[in-house]
Amino acid sequence: MSTNVFAGRFTAECNDQFTVFMIGMRINKWWAIHKWLPVLLAMPPMIKELYVNKDIGCLSLENFFSFRTTLMVQYWRSEEDLLSYARSGKHLKAWGDFNKRVDNNSSVGIYHETYNISAGNFETIYGNMPKFGLAKAIKHTPITSFTSTAKQRMSK
Repeated sequence: MSTNVFAGRFTAECNDQFTVFMIGMRINKWWAIHKWLPVLLAMPPMIKELYVNKDIGCLSLENFFSFRTTLMVQYWRSEEDLLSYARSGKHLKAWGDFNKRVDNNSSVGIYHETYNISAGNFETIYGNMPKFGLAKAIKHTPITSFTSTAKQRMSK
């Protein structure tokens, strides 16, 4: 992971479609550790699989944690790559294990959201940041006079 801070203002550029996938879990019952801990521990092997095998199609990801909830934002080359991964590898096993262990038990919740994004339908700005989020996944470029406003960046 890059910790180099890029002084100034930057944006992310992409002329193709890409997919944003958000996935996470919520601990609903802290005392039911036997239900939520296996769900939490299933993620690191999948993350490693995505980092080691770039041909799977995951371009980059970011993790966030709060008191009860985790959130991972993943940037994928395409919806097809994401769906292919969901039906194979470590994810397929983790999904099967979740359904056997937790299913409709309310101790732990899971969620995901998928967005297909096309060029000209997103905008980003990063000020004095290391490469982060979408700029880490695709092209990280300095803001210019042609990309100095959100409206200009949306029309790129």
